[in-house]
Amino acid sequence: MSDKIDELEIIEAAKAANAHDFISGLKEGYNTSCGNRGVQLSGGQKQRIAIARAILRNPVVVQDALERVMVGRISVVVAHRLSTIQHCDLITVLDKGRVVEKGSHPSLLAKGPKGSYYSLVSLQRTPSVSELTKLP
Repeated sequence: MSDKIDELEIIEAAKAANAHDFISGLKEGYNTSCGNRGVQLSGGQKQRIAIARAILRNPVVVQDALERVMVGRISVVVAHRLSTIQHCDLITVLDKGRVVEKGSHPSLLAKGPKGSYYSLVSLQRTPSVSELTKLP
């Protein structure tokens, strides 16, 4: 596996870290020099860049860190990768802006192939639905 990261991966990581819009607005976009140690960036911008870098290096570590800081807090997580939310207390499935299902990961999977969440998990198939039901 190559350690080389392509431009699309960088842009996706920046979007995930909520940094893409401000980066795109810079004079030279992603090619802008921000000075030694990012001196020309605000503190919030530096944080978003750091999050994007972490996402590029090891998303599993980022996910683990997020799960640890969410313990004991109310958190709203919007996710496309369903493995991100499988341990949440309450999952709400939206379709065209409307709530179509609510419940825990196991209760939503228990609805089977007719359930919206089950169908979404089946589409992602990384791991399979049967493997997800075995998670603690």
